[in-house]
Amino acid sequence: MSKAFIREGADGAGSEDDGEDDGVGAPPIPPGSKNYMTPQGHRRLKDELVHLLKVERPEVVRTVSWAASNGDRSENGDYIYGKKRLREIDRRIRFLTKRLDAAEVVDPATREATDQVFFGATVTYLDGTGEERTIAIVGIDEVDLPRGRVSWISPIARTLTRAREGDTVQLRTPAGVESLEIVGVRYLPLE
Repeated sequence: MSKAFIREGADGAGSEDDGEDDGVGAPPIPPGSKNYMTPQGHRRLKDELVHLLKVERPEVVRTVSWAASNGDRSENGDYIYGKKRLREIDRRIRFLTKRLDAAEVVDPATREATDQVFFGATVTYLDGTGEERTIAIVGIDEVDLPRGRVSWISPIARTLTRAREGDTVQLRTPAGVESLEIVGVRYLPLE
């Protein structure tokens, strides 16, 4: 059986060596930019990398090795699934390694007191309807919308960046332009 046939997936797409992005669904770092992240985000990615390298990958390798020793691999579900999972783990390890290598850790808790919005700021603003909202500007890999964490490359973060408490900024949305009034800027440690 040809290696090309084995490497090709069911949808005809290539596998790990076709140059595709290692972080499926992850936004790319803007060209010429650093990968800004908070210490908590950096720790979370590093912990995930260590877990993959020291726990998950060795377990999958043992399973694949055991399954391969059972003989016929063509219909061996443990072997086939294990090899697929191993490729997924290796892809994630490459992605995390690249993101951590490009990381620029910025701790919002150590920032000088300022009323201007920069990376790591927790911003409270009034939206166009007068409703008060609070967001924290974090790294690309730390986005958590239910907790109010938005990426520093998101439209709202770009609109708020460099503005000051008391300023009104214009956010362009698909529904039109919305005025946001900044009512508070704090630099807090994020959990």
